[in-house]
Amino acid sequence: MEYLSSDKIAVIDLAAGEVEELELDEELVAQRIGGAGITSHLYAQYQDEDPIVLGAGLLTGTLVPASSLAVATGKSPLTGTLVHAPLTQYAGQELKYSGFDYIVIKGTAPEPVFLWIHDGIADIEPAGELWGAEVWQAVSQVRAQMGDELIQVLGAGPAAERGSDLGQLMINEWASGDRFGLGRALAAKKVKLIAVRGMGLLEIAEEEDFLAGCLELLKAVKAGAWGGRQGLGELGAALGYDDFAAWLEPKLHRHHAAFNTPFAYLGFLMLEGDPKAMNEPQADEPGVLVGDPGALGALKALGLNVEEAGDILKACAKAGLDAAGVAKVCQGRGITAAADILAALEDISGPVEGLSGPFSTWAPLGLAPDEASWRRRMAVAHVFGLDPIFMLMAPELSEDKLVELAALGTELEITTDTLEAVVEAIAG
Repeated sequence: MEYLSSDKIAVIDLAAGEVEELELDEELVAQRIGGAGITSHLYAQYQDEDPIVLGAGLLTGTLVPASSLAVATGKSPLTGTLVHAPLTQYAGQELKYSGFDYIVIKGTAPEPVFLWIHDGIADIEPAGELWGAEVWQAVSQVRAQMGDELIQVLGAGPAAERGSDLGQLMINEWASGDRFGLGRALAAKKVKLIAVRGMGLLEIAEEEDFLAGCLELLKAVKAGAWGGRQGLGELGAALGYDDFAAWLEPKLHRHHAAFNTPFAYLGFLMLEGDPKAMNEPQADEPGVLVGDPGALGALKALGLNVEEAGDILKACAKAGLDAAGVAKVCQGRGITAAADILAALEDISGPVEGLSGPFSTWAPLGLAPDEASWRRRMAVAHVFGLDPIFMLMAPELSEDKLVELAALGTELEITTDTLEAVVEAIAG
C-alpha cells in the first residue's frame, strides 16, 4: 500500500512476547477502506485470541478537516459485543505516523507490560512500577523513560486493573470516547498502556488535486452552521443543556480542538487559581481537560456546580474511569452529593444499562436528526478517521466528497458502493 499508509500491520502476541510484522494488502484497503472497516476485519481474523485492534482511518492525519480519529476495536466487557471506541485529540494522527497502520494485540502477557510503538518498531516492555499507578503518573513516567514529552499514551488506570466495568481506555491524562470498558479489556491482557510516537510522512497519489479538495472542503465547513463557533457551552446549548455556558463560566479557562478539527469542543476547566488569569499556573495539576459533553451534562443534572463536576472529572481521569458511566451509576444509586460521589470512586463499577450498538454515544445522538442517521455518520467517521462529534456537526463532510478524496489520495478504486458495503458490515 503505497499511499496514505505506512504499509505495515503489527501483530503483538503477548503470551509469546513476540511481534510479527505484516504488509497491508492493497486489495484489503480497496475493499474495506480503513479504520473500523479494517480493524473489524483483523478482529475477525484473530478472534480466537480475543484481540484488541488499533487502527487509524484512511484519511487520519491528513489535511481533510477533522482527520483526528483512531479506532480501538474489541469485544466490550460490558456488552459482550464487538465495539469501536473513538480515540481523538492527538492520538489518532500520532498512530498514523508511527510506522504502523494497524496494531493487533492478542493473548495475555504473563506479567504486566506496556507497548512502545515508534518509527516502525513495536516493542513489548516490562511495566514495572507503572502497574497500579494512577493514569497521570503513568503518562509522566513513560514519557520520562522514553525521553519524549510528545508521546501519546493510550492507557488503563487503576480502576481498569481492578476490573471495574467503568475502566475506560484513556488518552494521555484525559478521558476518551470509550464507553465500552476497553480500558478494562486492555488491563485484563496485563497491558498498562500503549505509548505511540511517529515521525513518518504520508505519500499522496494526486497531491495537488487532493490538497485542492481538502481546502474546498474546509471552506465549505467554515461557511456551515458551526463556522466561527467554539466551546463546550455552544455544544451543550445545541444538546439542550439549559444555561450550560453560564454554568461553565466560573471555571472555564480556554477552548481546545483535536488535531485539525475546525471546532474547539474541548475545554480546560481551571480548578485551582483564577481561570481568567493568563500567567502560568503555580499548581502542578490546576485543572482538567474536558471533551465529553455527555459526562458534563450528566454531572450538571445531579445538581452539582461546575467546580464540583470538575473535581469529579479530575478524579475520574486519574483513576481511568468513564465519568459519564460514573454519573449514571451514581444517579441510579441515589448518590448525588459531590463528596459522596468522590468517595464512591474507590470501588465503583457497573453494570451500566442502555449500552447497545458498536459505536460510542460519547458522540451525542442529539446532534443527529435520528438514530439511523447518527449510526451512519458514526460508521463513515470511523472508516475514514474523522472526529465523530464534528462529523455530526458538519454535513459538508459528505460521503461523496470523502470517497473522492480517498480515491485521489490512494489511486485505488474506492467508490460510494465500496463505502456502502463497509458501512453495512460495521454499523450492525
